[in-house]
Amino acid sequence: MDAKPRKESAHDEDRSAATGPTNIIFSVKEEVGALAKALKLFETKGVNLTHIESRPPRKNDRQYEFYVTCQCTNGVINDVVELLKTEMGATVLQLSHGKKTADASLLTNEISSSPWFPRTIRDLDHFAKQILSYGAELDSKHPGFTDETYRVRRKQFAEIAYNYKHGQPIPRVDYTEQEIKTWGTILRHLMDLYPTHACREFNRIFPILQEQCGFQEDKIPQLEDVSQFLQRSTGWRIRPVAGFLTPRDFLAGFAFRVFHATQYIRHWSQPLFTPEPDICHELIGHVPFLADPSFARFSQEVGLASLGAPDDWIEKLVTCYWFTVEFGLCRQDGQLKAYGAGLLSSFGELKYCLSDNPEIREFDPEKTGIQPYTITEYQPIYYVTESFEDAKSKLQKFCDQIPRPFVPKYNPYTLEVEILDNKDKIFNHAAKLKDDLEILSEALSRLCA
Repeated sequence: MDAKPRKESAHDEDRSAATGPTNIIFSVKEEVGALAKALKLFETKGVNLTHIESRPPRKNDRQYEFYVTCQCTNGVINDVVELLKTEMGATVLQLSHGKKTADASLLTNEISSSPWFPRTIRDLDHFAKQILSYGAELDSKHPGFTDETYRVRRKQFAEIAYNYKHGQPIPRVDYTEQEIKTWGTILRHLMDLYPTHACREFNRIFPILQEQCGFQEDKIPQLEDVSQFLQRSTGWRIRPVAGFLTPRDFLAGFAFRVFHATQYIRHWSQPLFTPEPDICHELIGHVPFLADPSFARFSQEVGLASLGAPDDWIEKLVTCYWFTVEFGLCRQDGQLKAYGAGLLSSFGELKYCLSDNPEIREFDPEKTGIQPYTITEYQPIYYVTESFEDAKSKLQKFCDQIPRPFVPKYNPYTLEVEILDNKDKIFNHAAKLKDDLEILSEALSRLCA
């Protein structure tokens, strides 16, 4: 999912001895075209790559770090490793079936057999330029493809996201009259439906956003103001992104209570349609629930579950995310209500999802996680849950099955993910919980005295 595997040729098949995948992590000096030069070495030896990721360096800021998965065939991979070292001066860690080779000299993760994942909130800075589509470049089918003014504007937003670093205030944007008009059109249509179609949590929080963050028809809220509001409410924060991240990277941000949000707005010619998430989708659809404590915890649980998970489990988690956080329904007072961001930011689909047209199923991660879905039209199937806590409970049980030898825990004080993978760490964590329980016990005794 992070990278599309190229199609194998007959030559690849002849060389493949079906010995299983080999994972290689290597770092090279920062220079233009570093990855292209490295990948050329794999191509020269006829090695088929099935997965490619770029990752932040561990030791200095002048190196790029890459993680690739390839087919190990007849020892040829050893030649590639040697070329990486001699021709590019790379530091290499080669993994075969999850085991380190004798010449391993670089450890990207304590859990070396698991896919790389960020350990501190600053690691998310590296995701900025790892977008999959759109951003500053638009597909020919995009409504703004032939609008040169819009394309230039999108590049301006992309540059903000590319250059942003954790801890900086999100740059403020002077939105144009046309952009504000588009926002106002969208908001006006949606607000007509919210009293009857949105869940009570959304209708409780949205007026607060109108008051404190400027959710008004004549004003597009600034990401920095909304981020500050979320930090005060639930500890979540926003950081700008230029376009689609890989599902793994997007979910990883959730583990740190970070929501990657686009800052641009959809093209004015189709205000009620967007082929990608824009600021209307992010702020109107997602932000209200990130300000709700129960939903905010649910979202972080999804993110923590994704850290170090195998690719097939990322697929399942993303699909569960799609049918809950993006397009979920819930029951309230005997009626179906919408809580998915994709529904609450789409006038047409918000009406459609509660009509008699789609099929409604009970949310069950085992089944929901393998359900195909569409991104180009209204969903033919929606999943309903009794409450956020119900969805969270089901998802937690589902995630207990993820095959990884550790449990990640977020530390809100250091903004880091701690890895519980041995008895000492678990005992230390238990001691902290004991202290918290003693405080709660004392408070309870004073209350009852």
